Amino acid sequence: MAKRQGRVELKGSRREQMPGGRDRGPFDPDQRIEVTVLLRRGSKPGRFAPVNRMGARPVGKRKYLSREEFARLHGARVRDIGKVRAFAAQYGLTIKSEDRAARLVKLSGTVQAFNHAFGTNLRRCEHSTGTYRCRTGALTIPAGLVEIIEGVFGLDNRPQAKAHFRLRKRKSSVPAQAAAVSYSPIQVAQAYAFPSGVTGAGQSIGIIELGGGYNSADLNSFFRNLGIPVPTVTAVSVDDAENSPTGDPSGPDAEVELDIEVAGAIAPAAQIAVYFAPNTDQGFIDAVTTAVHDTTRKPSIISISWGGPEDSWTEQARDGLNSACQDASIMGITVLAASGDDGASDGDASGAPTVDFPAASPYVIGCGGTKLVLSGTAISSEQVWNELSENEGATGGGVSEVFALPSYQQGADVPKAPNGFVGRGVPDVAGDADPETGYNVVVDGKPAVIGGTSAVAPLWAGLLALINQSLGTSVGYVNPLLYSTKAEATFHEITSGNNGDYSAGPGWNACTGLGSPDGTALLSTLRL
Repeated sequence: MAKRQGRVELKGSRREQMPGGRDRGPFDPDQRIEVTVLLRRGSKPGRFAPVNRMGARPVGKRKYLSREEFARLHGARVRDIGKVRAFAAQYGLTIKSEDRAARLVKLSGTVQAFNHAFGTNLRRCEHSTGTYRCRTGALTIPAGLVEIIEGVFGLDNRPQAKAHFRLRKRKSSVPAQAAAVSYSPIQVAQAYAFPSGVTGAGQSIGIIELGGGYNSADLNSFFRNLGIPVPTVTAVSVDDAENSPTGDPSGPDAEVELDIEVAGAIAPAAQIAVYFAPNTDQGFIDAVTTAVHDTTRKPSIISISWGGPEDSWTEQARDGLNSACQDASIMGITVLAASGDDGASDGDASGAPTVDFPAASPYVIGCGGTKLVLSGTAISSEQVWNELSENEGATGGGVSEVFALPSYQQGADVPKAPNGFVGRGVPDVAGDADPETGYNVVVDGKPAVIGGTSAVAPLWAGLLALINQSLGTSVGYVNPLLYSTKAEATFHEITSGNNGDYSAGPGWNACTGLGSPDGTALLSTLRL
């Protein structure tokens, strides 16, 4: 057995027992598993210029790095990878892969070897949702690696996130759903005045999925009904996950097909890459880093419809995913994430106000939800999505207790977080999300009406694909530009409704952010 002197706690690695889980003893010590190790950037901290120094600099005057430039300037150091190789060999672990650009090293070995290598005790945990490999407490690493290793993911494989979609349910208080309506994504795009005459040609949209799958027959049926071409959709496997439809239209297939159909209906000529990964902190981080550093499909927009309360993440996992989104911002990749479907509490067991992550990342556009009512093609009314009284969800939103108020929100009058922290406000933007004014889609061979903030992320992904095509360049890290005085004027302010703890009002609010878009007006502003 390797010597254990000179070991230190890995910052941010402490993990609590799985809520509702039951310890059933040690996990099989001979089972082989794979673990992801995240390394520091190769550049010195002072040389990694924060992208938000760009402020409200116009799109045409921004300088982003190519993926190749980023890898050369900020990828992992060769000598750091060498030290991890030596550490792995010392504990009987093998290197499965190394990715300098993404700063990831994949290790393979037995549970027993990983227990020794990282000073933990993996246990078998039974939960109502399944049986998992879990750990508690902090990890330890050799003192010589403390400045090199930023995170270790995959030892614990409990579920990390949930999909933010809501199927419409029949309301007992409304006979035959007389008050409910539904729209195609094209109708919603028309209501929001998305740019015309463009189709997303030349653009690539990445979609992150942590379960389920899509059927080609469903996509063919959906797009045929709309009378538009079926977009090119590619499934990308991450950590051995695959496009695996479950056949259950109320399960994760609904998320996957909603994302593809909404984004594809708005930008049918865009390439769509769907990154399938396991629903673990390792899978989530590996999926996003794969998309960000994908030199084959090269997505300039990444849509994420999964997440969880920010305090449900370990510090190292939250920091690791936030770091990947920061990498994206340096390369001119726009990342969008749903803000959650459980109101201000985000479904947290305590019921206290909390925000959803990764929407809370300052390098992500958080997407909130509205209830949209149309008169013909025009907006008749729009208010905060809140159907909590009917068990049909509400938009997430609030103030982070982890991420500080970013410079671009300094003038947005974001209130303090419940604990008094001056934090980032969530969401940034909004769009139709109420299942009672939901989207007509096809899932597992059947028509369905689905809402949720998970519809808003791909809606905005489609809009940005149209804008990127129109501008002839990627808007990239557009957050600071959205909060400029000119851009704010292109939003429909949402001034009616609440999400439980926060109320709508003029300007930015913690339910719907800046509001829903006037796409053509936003394009004109970003063109300046």
